[in-house]
Amino acid sequence: MQIGATLPATNLHFFQSKRASFKRNGSPLNPSVLNTQSVKTEMTRKHLSNLEKILQKQPQKTQSVDSNEAIQESRNGSKEQRRRNLLEGLNLARIWPEHKVAEEMSPRYLNRLQKMLSNNNIEYSPRNSLGSRWKEFHGSNDWLGLIDPLNENLRRELIRYGEFIQAAYHCFHSNPSTSQGEGLLGPRHVALPDKSYKVTKSLYATSSVGLPQWVDDIAPDLGWMTQRSSWIGYVAVCDDRSEIQRMGRRDIVIALRGTATCLEWGENFRDLLVQIPAETETDSADGQAKVECGFLSLFQTTGVNVPSLAESVVNEVQRLIEHYKGENLSITVTGHSLGAALALLVADEISTCAPDAPPVAVFSFGGPRVGNRSFADRLTSKNVKVLRIVNNQDLITRVPGMFVSESLDKKLRESGIASGVLNVLDKSMPWAYSHVGTELRVDTRMSPFLKPDADVACCHDLEAYLHLVDGYLASNCPFRANAKRSLAKLLNEQKSNIKRLYTSKAKGLSLNLEREHNFHTPSCLPSPSS
Repeated sequence: MQIGATLPATNLHFFQSKRASFKRNGSPLNPSVLNTQSVKTEMTRKHLSNLEKILQKQPQKTQSVDSNEAIQESRNGSKEQRRRNLLEGLNLARIWPEHKVAEEMSPRYLNRLQKMLSNNNIEYSPRNSLGSRWKEFHGSNDWLGLIDPLNENLRRELIRYGEFIQAAYHCFHSNPSTSQGEGLLGPRHVALPDKSYKVTKSLYATSSVGLPQWVDDIAPDLGWMTQRSSWIGYVAVCDDRSEIQRMGRRDIVIALRGTATCLEWGENFRDLLVQIPAETETDSADGQAKVECGFLSLFQTTGVNVPSLAESVVNEVQRLIEHYKGENLSITVTGHSLGAALALLVADEISTCAPDAPPVAVFSFGGPRVGNRSFADRLTSKNVKVLRIVNNQDLITRVPGMFVSESLDKKLRESGIASGVLNVLDKSMPWAYSHVGTELRVDTRMSPFLKPDADVACCHDLEAYLHLVDGYLASNCPFRANAKRSLAKLLNEQKSNIKRLYTSKAKGLSLNLEREHNFHTPSCLPSPSS
């Protein structure tokens, strides 16, 4: 052992190799010599093994003495890991929804939120060439196979048409009063989100009812709230060759805003169904088409210095069809709320305004019911394609009429049991309303940013609709993680309906952005979906 103590541990392999190669020839005259040598060899191996263990334990003891702190930290770390595993096993996100929101405020989510608030890091949705498939995206097959899951090109088109409506809102609120002087019919300046379009016509809607004069006397500065005729939208046409080539045709857009004045609200509540003139004998035989009284009033009433909405839009569409004769044309009518209702009346009117009228499609956001089943059948017979974007929590989409779901009504009619009774009610009841076209249903609760109990105004808000469409993947899928639309306008308009953690973080991020980039976050950032 004294010899072994002076040997370095690095030389142990020398002895092992010698022992492995050492052999002793036994004597036939004295066989015990071999046995004795075998015993000595085993003892040597044992002593060398013990020496190796001793030499290995000595540095380990020194290391353990010097690293008590590291061991203690490791134990604390293992305790923390066990505690973390226990919390994960409890699944607190299911017990407390707020815990799930807290998890979403990870650095990765904060970085994403900062990008969605900054106008220096805007991401753009695909701007693919539609080519010969443009008719599919315009509804030639009722958007079969494009909605669930939502086609990325259709998503972009929907958001783009929604932004045309936002431009109408912005234009109206920037100058809500309607001058009764000369130049009233000239097109207003509309800040279009898509620069490849140009505005060719301003549209006005006129109420058939008015308020007493004393209302204007009491509040003269709010005359625009009580004026009978109001700017409600515009007609625009694509005028860019590259965009025409991308879309596969020249597109004519008719964009209509929602309710904004007192008299428009008053017309909304005139919810009895009234007949509209039958265009063919077939219409009379199948049942008279009826629409809401207030919507029809705003559509057909002529103002003091302005023609009716129906007359204006028909004349302009006829002019554009004649001007671009020989080209591939499409007409897209888009509207929100009241504008969605008027969009159906506009589509019904212009679908037969010319001998070879181009295909007509309606993209409506948060639209109410407009007419009865005969009116819906009339639009279908005219080959008018309608895609309704509906928020599951939006009450406006369930009125006017009885609070009966469209799916239940469809099942009852298809069963044959109650179809006869329902058909009789359609013809006799003054509130027998029916929705039109294909439906794309979104849900406020699917958004990771909006509160699941958002109020009625938020569920009907157009920017909230565009936010939900941008995040929609399919009916059975969560909000898409790579949604690109800016959150700045949503935060500005619906702050009380956005989860508190996001509003507080967004406020801090916005302040940081202002310091770092020396700019103020505007109320409406350029759209990343255009």
